Amino acid sequence: MAARSDVVLARNPHAHVSIRALRGEDSIEELTKLLHRAHASLARIGLNFTAADQTVETTRRRVEHGQCFVAAQDGQLVGTILVNSVVPNPLGELFDRPRTASIHQFGVAPHCRDRGVGSLLLAHAEAWVKKLGFSEVALDTAASAPQLVAFYVRRGYRSVSSVQWSGKNYRSIIMSKDLRAQA
Repeated sequence: MAARSDVVLARNPHAHVSIRALRGEDSIEELTKLLHRAHASLARIGLNFTAADQTVETTRRRVEHGQCFVAAQDGQLVGTILVNSVVPNPLGELFDRPRTASIHQFGVAPHCRDRGVGSLLLAHAEAWVKKLGFSEVALDTAASAPQLVAFYVRRGYRSVSSVQWSGKNYRSIIMSKDLRAQA
Protein backbone atom coordinates (compact mmCIF):
# COMPACT_ATOMS: atom_id res chain seq x y z
CA MET A 1 0.00 0.00 0.00
CA ALA A 2 1.24 3.46 -0.90
CA ALA A 3 2.30 5.83 1.82
CA ARG A 4 -0.05 8.68 2.54
CA SER A 5 1.23 12.20 2.02
CA ASP A 6 -0.52 15.18 3.59
CA VAL A 7 0.68 18.37 2.04
CA VAL A 8 -0.19 22.02 2.54
CA LEU A 9 -0.51 23.78 -0.79
CA ALA A 10 1.72 26.80 -1.35
CA ARG A 11 -0.93 29.36 -2.29
CA ASN A 12 -3.45 28.38 0.36
CA PRO A 13 -1.94 27.42 3.71
CA HIS A 14 -5.32 26.08 4.89
CA ALA A 15 -5.91 23.76 1.93
CA HIS A 16 -4.61 20.32 2.85
CA VAL A 17 -4.30 17.77 0.09
CA SER A 18 -3.54 14.11 0.65
CA ILE A 19 -2.01 11.90 -2.00
CA ARG A 20 -3.05 8.26 -1.68
CA ALA A 21 -3.84 5.15 -3.64
CA LEU A 22 -7.33 4.90 -5.08
CA ARG A 23 -9.45 2.87 -2.67
CA GLY A 24 -12.25 0.41 -3.32
CA GLU A 25 -14.74 2.78 -1.74
CA ASP A 26 -13.70 5.64 -4.03
CA SER A 27 -16.21 6.32 -6.79
CA ILE A 28 -15.08 5.51 -10.33
CA GLU A 29 -17.89 7.80 -11.47
CA GLU A 30 -16.39 10.68 -9.44
CA LEU A 31 -12.93 9.86 -10.83
CA THR A 32 -14.33 9.92 -14.37
CA LYS A 33 -16.00 13.30 -13.78
CA LEU A 34 -12.72 14.66 -12.38
CA LEU A 35 -10.91 13.50 -15.54
CA HIS A 36 -13.56 15.16 -17.72
CA ARG A 37 -13.18 18.47 -15.83
CA ALA A 38 -9.39 18.23 -15.85
CA HIS A 39 -9.25 17.70 -19.62
CA ALA A 40 -12.12 20.00 -20.65
CA SER A 41 -9.80 22.89 -21.58
CA LEU A 42 -7.89 20.56 -23.92
CA ALA A 43 -11.14 19.38 -25.50
CA ARG A 44 -12.20 23.03 -26.01
CA ILE A 45 -9.10 23.64 -28.14
CA GLY A 46 -9.92 20.54 -30.20
CA LEU A 47 -7.65 17.88 -28.69
CA ASN A 48 -9.42 14.54 -28.27
CA PHE A 49 -7.62 13.26 -25.15
CA THR A 50 -9.23 10.00 -24.07
CA ALA A 51 -9.79 11.30 -20.53
CA ALA A 52 -11.81 14.29 -21.79
CA ASP A 53 -14.89 12.19 -22.45
CA GLN A 54 -14.14 8.59 -21.53
CA THR A 55 -16.90 6.44 -20.10
CA VAL A 56 -16.95 5.17 -16.53
CA GLU A 57 -16.20 1.71 -17.91
CA THR A 58 -13.10 3.04 -19.71
CA THR A 59 -11.91 4.64 -16.47
CA ARG A 60 -12.48 1.37 -14.62
CA ARG A 61 -10.63 -0.65 -17.27
CA ARG A 62 -7.70 1.78 -17.33
CA VAL A 63 -7.43 1.76 -13.51
CA GLU A 64 -7.34 -2.04 -13.56
CA HIS A 65 -4.16 -1.85 -15.70
CA GLY A 66 -2.13 0.13 -13.20
CA GLN A 67 -1.80 1.80 -9.83
CA CYS A 68 -4.05 4.82 -9.52
CA PHE A 69 -3.18 7.58 -7.08
CA VAL A 70 -5.50 10.42 -6.19
CA ALA A 71 -5.19 13.82 -4.58
CA ALA A 72 -8.02 14.41 -2.13
CA GLN A 73 -9.03 17.63 -0.43
CA ASP A 74 -11.87 17.85 2.07
CA GLY A 75 -13.09 14.41 1.00
CA GLN A 76 -13.21 15.31 -2.71
CA LEU A 77 -10.97 14.00 -5.46
CA VAL A 78 -9.03 16.92 -6.96
CA GLY A 79 -6.34 15.12 -8.94
CA THR A 80 -5.31 11.73 -10.25
CA ILE A 81 -2.47 9.90 -11.94
CA LEU A 82 -2.28 6.33 -13.19
CA VAL A 83 1.00 4.43 -13.21
CA ASN A 84 1.48 1.35 -15.32
CA SER A 85 4.38 -0.77 -14.17
CA VAL A 86 3.47 -3.88 -16.13
CA VAL A 87 5.57 -5.07 -19.04
CA PRO A 88 4.35 -5.46 -21.70
CA ASN A 89 2.67 -2.12 -21.40
CA PRO A 90 -0.76 -1.82 -23.01
CA LEU A 91 0.39 1.28 -24.93
CA GLY A 92 2.85 -0.69 -27.01
CA GLU A 93 6.52 -0.83 -27.87
CA LEU A 94 7.45 2.77 -27.15
CA PHE A 95 6.53 2.15 -23.50
CA ASP A 96 7.50 -1.51 -23.51
CA ARG A 97 11.10 -1.29 -22.36
CA PRO A 98 12.28 -3.23 -19.33
CA ARG A 99 12.58 -1.11 -16.18
CA THR A 100 10.31 1.59 -17.64
CA ALA A 101 7.00 2.44 -16.01
CA SER A 102 4.51 4.74 -17.69
CA ILE A 103 2.11 7.47 -16.60
CA HIS A 104 -1.42 7.93 -17.91
CA GLN A 105 -4.76 9.46 -17.06
CA PHE A 106 -3.13 12.39 -15.25
CA GLY A 107 -5.33 15.33 -14.36
CA VAL A 108 -6.01 18.03 -11.80
CA ALA A 109 -9.33 19.76 -11.14
CA PRO A 110 -9.29 23.25 -12.70
CA HIS A 111 -9.75 25.00 -9.33
CA CYS A 112 -6.60 23.28 -7.99
CA ARG A 113 -4.28 24.07 -10.87
CA ASP A 114 -1.15 26.14 -10.30
CA ARG A 115 -1.14 25.15 -6.62
CA GLY A 116 1.27 22.23 -6.82
CA VAL A 117 -1.22 19.35 -6.91
CA GLY A 118 0.01 18.05 -10.27
CA SER A 119 3.64 18.26 -9.18
CA LEU A 120 2.81 16.37 -5.98
CA LEU A 121 1.01 13.61 -7.89
CA LEU A 122 3.82 13.27 -10.40
CA ALA A 123 6.51 13.16 -7.68
CA HIS A 124 4.48 10.57 -5.75
CA ALA A 125 4.13 8.37 -8.85
CA GLU A 126 7.83 8.67 -9.64
CA ALA A 127 8.83 7.77 -6.07
CA TRP A 128 6.48 4.77 -6.14
CA VAL A 129 7.92 3.30 -9.36
CA LYS A 130 11.47 4.01 -8.25
CA LYS A 131 10.78 2.12 -5.02
CA LEU A 132 9.58 -0.81 -7.17
CA GLY A 133 12.95 -0.81 -8.92
CA PHE A 134 12.11 0.98 -12.15
CA SER A 135 14.85 3.20 -13.53
CA GLU A 136 12.77 5.22 -15.97
CA VAL A 137 9.27 6.61 -16.30
CA ALA A 138 7.64 7.54 -19.62
CA LEU A 139 4.50 9.34 -20.73
CA ASP A 140 2.97 10.88 -23.79
CA THR A 141 1.30 14.23 -24.30
CA ALA A 142 0.04 16.30 -27.20
CA ALA A 143 2.76 18.07 -29.14
CA SER A 144 0.19 20.83 -29.76
CA ALA A 145 -0.19 21.49 -26.00
CA PRO A 146 3.05 23.38 -25.24
CA GLN A 147 1.98 24.13 -21.66
CA LEU A 148 1.87 20.39 -20.92
CA VAL A 149 5.20 19.73 -22.62
CA ALA A 150 6.76 22.60 -20.61
CA PHE A 151 5.29 21.23 -17.35
CA TYR A 152 7.06 17.91 -17.91
CA VAL A 153 10.32 19.49 -19.11
CA ARG A 154 10.47 21.55 -15.89
CA ARG A 155 10.23 18.27 -13.98
CA GLY A 156 13.13 16.61 -15.77
CA TYR A 157 11.41 14.86 -18.67
CA ARG A 158 12.94 14.84 -22.11
CA SER A 159 11.42 14.17 -25.50
CA VAL A 160 12.50 10.78 -26.85
CA SER A 161 10.13 10.17 -29.73
CA SER A 162 6.79 11.06 -31.25
CA VAL A 163 3.87 9.00 -32.41
CA GLN A 164 0.48 9.39 -34.04
CA TRP A 165 -1.84 7.20 -31.97
CA SER A 166 -4.78 5.69 -33.82
CA GLY A 167 -7.94 7.75 -33.38
CA LYS A 168 -6.17 10.85 -32.02
CA ASN A 169 -6.29 14.17 -33.86
CA TYR A 170 -2.91 15.27 -32.54
CA ARG A 171 0.62 13.96 -32.60
CA SER A 172 2.00 12.81 -29.24
CA ILE A 173 5.43 13.47 -27.87
CA ILE A 174 6.85 10.53 -25.91
CA MET A 175 8.74 11.88 -22.92
CA SER A 176 10.94 10.04 -20.45
CA LYS A 177 12.68 10.71 -17.16
CA ASP A 178 15.69 8.81 -15.84
CA LEU A 179 14.91 8.10 -12.19
CA ARG A 180 18.47 7.00 -11.44
CA ALA A 181 19.55 10.65 -11.58
CA GLN A 182 17.26 11.51 -8.66
CA ALA A 183 18.69 11.57 -5.17
